[in-house]
Amino acid sequence: MARRPAVSPAMAAAAVAALLLAASSLVTAHDYSDALRKSILFFEGQRSGRLPPTQRLRWRQDSALHDGADAGVDLTGGYYDAGDNVKFGFPMAFTATLISWGLIDFGRTFGAQEPHARDALRWATDYLLKATSTPGTVYVQVGDASRDHSCWERPEDMDTPRTVYKVDASHPGSDVAGESAAALAAASIVFRDADPGYAARLLERAEEVFAFADAHRGAYSGSRSLRDAVCPCYCDYDGYQDELLWGAAWLHRASRRRVYRDYIKRNEVALGASQSINEFGWDNKHAGINVLISKEVLMGKDEFFQSFRSNADNFICSLLPGISGSGGHPQIQYSPGGLLFKVGNSNMQHVTSLSFLLLAYSNYLSHAGARVSCGGAASAAATPAQLRRVAKRQVDYILGDNPLRMSYMVGYGTRYPLRIHHRASSLPSVSAHPARIGCKAGATYYASPAPNPNLLVGAVVGGPSNTTDAFPDARAVFQQSEPTTYINAPLLGLLAYFSAHPDPSAAAAAAHNGGD
Repeated sequence: MARRPAVSPAMAAAAVAALLLAASSLVTAHDYSDALRKSILFFEGQRSGRLPPTQRLRWRQDSALHDGADAGVDLTGGYYDAGDNVKFGFPMAFTATLISWGLIDFGRTFGAQEPHARDALRWATDYLLKATSTPGTVYVQVGDASRDHSCWERPEDMDTPRTVYKVDASHPGSDVAGESAAALAAASIVFRDADPGYAARLLERAEEVFAFADAHRGAYSGSRSLRDAVCPCYCDYDGYQDELLWGAAWLHRASRRRVYRDYIKRNEVALGASQSINEFGWDNKHAGINVLISKEVLMGKDEFFQSFRSNADNFICSLLPGISGSGGHPQIQYSPGGLLFKVGNSNMQHVTSLSFLLLAYSNYLSHAGARVSCGGAASAAATPAQLRRVAKRQVDYILGDNPLRMSYMVGYGTRYPLRIHHRASSLPSVSAHPARIGCKAGATYYASPAPNPNLLVGAVVGGPSNTTDAFPDARAVFQQSEPTTYINAPLLGLLAYFSAHPDPSAAAAAAHNGGD
């Protein structure tokens, strides 16, 4: 990838200010602690399986209690990824990894919500342990996506096929297996003190799953594997190579074993560590890899990884408003109201994940007393505080500092989406309507202009998907009105941090755990 031209010190200093000034008249004080509580609560609305006595979102009930039975394995539990009733392992594993990363780096700022965040994580990792319990096999999806998407029915009623899909030696899936290994390894750090036995089990399984992913290389959406089942919903468009590096990076951080350090360095070029650096999400981990590994360099622990810090600097600079648009990364834009925007569906997934990386990297820089270089001149640099301000601006936009004065988190603020693209939320609850609602009978509720009867508190929807800051609040426009677990997952760490540090200019060191 070509290097961007050098940025003058004046441009570097003005870049962040451009975004902040764009909506200075919209800024309000936010209750980040309340938003954090609600964003965690959202995950209870996405639960599959038998719900625990501690379930707080009471309009949901047990569902999919026989998942995996046809394949002779217990695959109950886990999360529905979005507004449908399929369990997709790829985005679920990424969700778990990002919840873990937030708890690892910002756990002390979660306060009273930390146990609830761990519960949200464990609901995913308990399922991932089930999905990886058979050696040489990873169960990666439960439910026929095309049949499920042809219905509009509650998860408690669903009668579409609960087909089980797996990857194995004959049907490779290094991407979904590598992400599962990353999730298990990252979670092992979270539970290290709270439940050492569980943490050890997670790490051991992570190592086994990673070995399988590396030994049987291939994309799970490839012609040799599960293309017809997983596409177009969660195709791997960027290849499996990044997930192998990502899995190794988290295993190195969790285990400190030299074998993973050597694996990363040996495969840095072959697996494309420097590619697609302005992207991060369930499909592409390159930017996350570089930020995660850069901590080693910035903490003075491993100069071996210096190239990853250079990649991370390039990525950070691609996000800074004013620099990103003119520096060779037209994929990164900002709306008139200040929202980070990338072409495609469900834009908020980019907003939360990229903002999380900005915040994480700013904290690593703060600990090291360093800045991020955005050009050839040493003085052309952005401070950690500048990075935090950009991340906070995105969080504030989600919470209501935008031209519509609308929170994109359901249940937060006085105005928020009421007609989200979500089956369980849009159909009457079982307690309100005990009779079954069939596959096609739900169409009446889907087409209704009425607000959803069940409030999916904490759900963050896809949000504006164009540069005009427009939002229709309509179920049919799923690209904008559907929430997902991987939108909320990186938001947890952001909200926890800003609940403790609402002033982004303050030093970040006190909020960072740094104990792993």
